[in-house]
Amino acid sequence: MATDYDAPRRNEADELGEDSLEELKARRAEAQSSSVDVDETDFNESLELPGADLSNEELTVRVLPKQEDEFTCSRCFLVQHRSRLAATRGGENYCRDCAA
Repeated sequence: MATDYDAPRRNEADELGEDSLEELKARRAEAQSSSVDVDETDFNESLELPGADLSNEELTVRVLPKQEDEFTCSRCFLVQHRSRLAATRGGENYCRDCAA
């Protein structure tokens, strides 16, 4: 659909002034009837609280050792690529985020 960007724009106040009372009531009824009922029991079952017992869960992520082109930041302790190395002070490496 083509849009004429040069045409004057209409806002909600203009549209509301031109609508009849019956049209407004019909819109309100449609808006209220389109709400979805949510079953609270389904929502509560899928919700995980902090501190929940996860002892029966298995780790499914493969962990790789630190590579030759990586370093561990001495401040944030994240393993980062050598291209993120910003400074080396006293034998300690710092990433760009921590050196700033």
